[in-house]
Order: sequence, then structure tokens, then C-alpha cells
Amino acid sequence: MTRCPEECGKQWRPVQGKSGWEKQKEEEAREEKEERKKKKKKKKKKKNQKKGKTIEVRKMVEEWEIWDEEEQVAKSEAEAKKLVPEKFHR
Repeated sequence: MTRCPEECGKQWRPVQGKSGWEKQKEEEAREEKEERKKKKKKKKKKKNQKKGKTIEVRKMVEEWEIWDEEEQVAKSEAEAKKLVPEKFHR
């Protein structure tokens, strides 16, 4: 019950509650909102996981490139030793 001094003076009158279907609509809207929040969180989490994986892949590629360069340098040194006479290696 609420008091409405402007309309009814100092009388108390009952507050009308919402009908069943209005309450149900509000509940459904609240549930949908919660579901959307959950979906956004999952999507964000997935995106962060993908981002982490791409960073790991990039690191691996960089390591492979470095390893390939080192391997090429070693091969070229071996070829240079074969081509240049032993007098110049000392």
C-alpha cells in the first residue's frame, strides 16, 4: 500500500501489482539479456584464445626462420671450406 497525498489526501490505497503476463515478459527479457552476456563472454574468451595461439604460431615461425638461417650459414661455410684451399683456412 502506498500513500498518495496529492490525489487522495492522507488516505492509503493499495498499489496495483503487475499482471502475470507482464511479469513473465520481464523475466524472459532478463533471461535473454543474461544469455547475450554469456555469449559475449564466450566469444571474447574464444577470441583471446585464438589470439594467444596466433602469437605462439608466430614465435614458432620466427624460431624456424632463425634455425633455417643458421643451417644455411653452416652449409655455406662447409661449401666455402671445400672450395678454398687449405692454406687460406689457417
